[in-house]
Amino acid sequence: MKSKLLFSLLIVIFTSVNTFSQTTKKQENMASQNTKTVLFITGAYVSNNSWDEWIPYFESRGYTCIAPAWPYKDAPAALLRSRQPNPDIASIRLTQLVDYYEDIIKKLPEKPIIIGHSMGGLITQLLLQRGLGVCGIAIHSVPTKGVNTFKWSALKAGWRGLGYFTSLHKAYLMSFKTWQYAFTNGMPIEEQHEAYDEFVIPESKHVCRDWMTKVAKVDYKKPHAPLLFISGSTDNIVPASFNYSNYKKYQHMRSITDYKEFPGRNHFVLGQPTWKEDADYILDWIGKNMNRLQQ
Repeated sequence: MKSKLLFSLLIVIFTSVNTFSQTTKKQENMASQNTKTVLFITGAYVSNNSWDEWIPYFESRGYTCIAPAWPYKDAPAALLRSRQPNPDIASIRLTQLVDYYEDIIKKLPEKPIIIGHSMGGLITQLLLQRGLGVCGIAIHSVPTKGVNTFKWSALKAGWRGLGYFTSLHKAYLMSFKTWQYAFTNGMPIEEQHEAYDEFVIPESKHVCRDWMTKVAKVDYKKPHAPLLFISGSTDNIVPASFNYSNYKKYQHMRSITDYKEFPGRNHFVLGQPTWKEDADYILDWIGKNMNRLQQ
């Protein structure tokens, strides 16, 4: 008799603990789904002040935003260019960057919304694979391993950054001519010069190559937080078709994966006059998906 009572008591305790655990987990998930922290991740070749207009715009909508510079890049663009060739920047690897942003995320008060541009878009995807974001937005993203393109514009715009037949111990500094084609095509030349002076910095050739290695591999069948791909119709270095191919790779049916192509956007999308339209689309998408997850 006593053994039966003891067994029944243990069942009640186990059920109560399990219910409490599930309720707590659900509450934690709900809290993460209501996050108001945004982590902006910069791409290759440019400084983190690319987000200078985006940060106050998102903050005016109630978000807390950070856009940390990559290692060895926390300085004005002109100063970083003056230090070229820069062996510290030249040493940066993709794995190092992903670990760097993971460390930043783990020090935040809540799991963030991650928004990355170009190489930052790839890093966004890799961080979501690690379960570190409540949702992610990959803007004109460098694709994950296994997504290839043979478009001439991408090869022409990007091959110099790979640095073949040059020293990997020296960082690569994009020329103004390449900048015109790879980033600011279609813009008035005065604006191209202004943007080059304000944003262009030396880059690691290692990072430019690492996206083609297993370091950039993603398990497309794995469940993931909501992920939005944004592409531009006039982007030369990361063509829209490249982003669409990356988007189509994701196969987990119960995970949210969306795609949007904007007309007239080049790779300098963050600084084009149309940037607010893109930001509004992202804000609306974030709001809708936070609601979807809570239903």
